[in-house]
Amino acid sequence: MGAFGLELKFLFIFLGALLFFIAFFNTNFALGILIFSMLLSPEFQLGGISGRAVVLRLDDILILVVSFGWLAKMAVNKELGLLRLTPLNKVLLGFMLVYVIITAVNILIGNVTVRGSIFYLLKYMEYFLLYFVVSNSLRDFKQIRTFVYLMILVMSFISIYAWYQHLTGIIRPSAPFEGKFGEPNTLGGYLLLIQMIIIGLILNLSSLRKKIILTLVLFLSFPAFLFTLSRGSWLGFVVALLVLIILSKKGKLLLFAIFVVLATFFSIVMPKYVQERVEYTFSDRTQRTIMGREIGLDPSSAARIDTWRDAMRKWRKSPVMGFGAGSAGAIVDNQYARLLTEVGTIGFVAFVWMVMGIFKASLFSLQKFEDNNFISGLSAGFIAGFAGLLAHGLGAATFIIVRIMEPFWFLAAIVVMVPYLECFSEHNKRVV
Repeated sequence: MGAFGLELKFLFIFLGALLFFIAFFNTNFALGILIFSMLLSPEFQLGGISGRAVVLRLDDILILVVSFGWLAKMAVNKELGLLRLTPLNKVLLGFMLVYVIITAVNILIGNVTVRGSIFYLLKYMEYFLLYFVVSNSLRDFKQIRTFVYLMILVMSFISIYAWYQHLTGIIRPSAPFEGKFGEPNTLGGYLLLIQMIIIGLILNLSSLRKKIILTLVLFLSFPAFLFTLSRGSWLGFVVALLVLIILSKKGKLLLFAIFVVLATFFSIVMPKYVQERVEYTFSDRTQRTIMGREIGLDPSSAARIDTWRDAMRKWRKSPVMGFGAGSAGAIVDNQYARLLTEVGTIGFVAFVWMVMGIFKASLFSLQKFEDNNFISGLSAGFIAGFAGLLAHGLGAATFIIVRIMEPFWFLAAIVVMVPYLECFSEHNKRVV
């Protein structure tokens, strides 16, 4: 075992060095590898903090290696310039700074330990680092299109894997390497985001061949999405679809008609297991008081109500600054409860500032490139998917989940940076 472990370490070192040189000489290729690793990489448990396992995934290492390779490339090639200014630089750095300062203060006070908080801080830093690497590596439209289609290809593989799990008797499928029990809610959030990108492209692209291929991919992935039985993901999909209806200039009536049919004939068009899952939410197993009314809920939904109430009680003890990153402990199934508990009102406001910054920058890309079929479809789909993930956050700590946030920040970098690339200057826009 010792010899095997040593060989494994040397293998990781060799692969890390290889990827570093790939990132140095060809950042595009390294980012392509990273796209595949986001959902298809294994994970290793390192220990536990705050009642949960600390897991290191292969793509965590890849992001760092690619980042170092990119930084080395910038250092050697002075003509590449310094870090690009993007509309999100201030809001991302501001949010991260707020999280770090509040956590540092709480560590000094004794509300949280360094070991208990570092994991969460590093996760946020990793996502933002990915955003900066991608936003500074974009150069042309071919590159953007390749990255987006690679993400859709990966989603196709993940959907096929979900089908395989479903057909082999696994009730709620999850992404590969998710452990013994998996995370169906995570898979649902990931599929929600990429499906909105696909729908946005289907509505806007002029190529019939591409529309047909993307429609087939969507039909492959939607049952996989339903298989997750993730009610938070389904809620997010409804919110995302409504946003896409509002944003879309093409296919608006078709989308609205589909939405009306699904809502009106839910009991006919949806599989029985979906109907049962929705009905189960309001079973009378557990009573909870919501807005002065007694409502019967299933145990899972009732637990989420309890989580929110526990978070509010804890927040009232330190409403301004919270208790620091990682202090939420078992509060892992609500993004907003986690924020209020960990970084208080200040951190929550910083998060809202970041959210508004992402919406504003994405809407700018959508408006500026309304005549570019690919970019307008991508932008509209991303904004809708983002809105859906905000709804998904009511039932999950969405914005710290690796398999959702890595694709999200990769896409955010593409959508936000498009108006600032020379190949997409006002006199050089193309309809594709």
